[in-house]
Amino acid sequence: QVQLVESGGGLVQAGGSLRLSCLASGSIFSINAMAWYRQAPGKQRELVAAITSGGSTNYADSVKGRFTISRDNAKNTVYLQMNSLKPEDTAVYYCYADRVPDYRAYWGKGTLVTVSS
Repeated sequence: QVQLVESGGGLVQAGGSLRLSCLASGSIFSINAMAWYRQAPGKQRELVAAITSGGSTNYADSVKGRFTISRDNAKNTVYLQMNSLKPEDTAVYYCYADRVPDYRAYWGKGTLVTVSS
């Protein structure tokens, strides 16, 4: 089992920055990829950014150049640095991890990010 706990959400004005953190615990040795997803009211959950165990990253087009995902394996933590925030970034942000060998998915409970205009 893998447990994921997000932190760092809050209220910020448009143009501001936030850094989200996700601490993993449990069977962390089996974690493969980690990612951040978000879900805005009335919308489907969408991928924001992902990072593999080797450090390769990919981003949603809507956040490229503004958000950066990083991973500190020594601290069992994945981060999402969010700059130049826009009101449309308002959502609940969820941490995701999958594990080898079965690629079972794990989710955190989410942290709310609200960007005011």
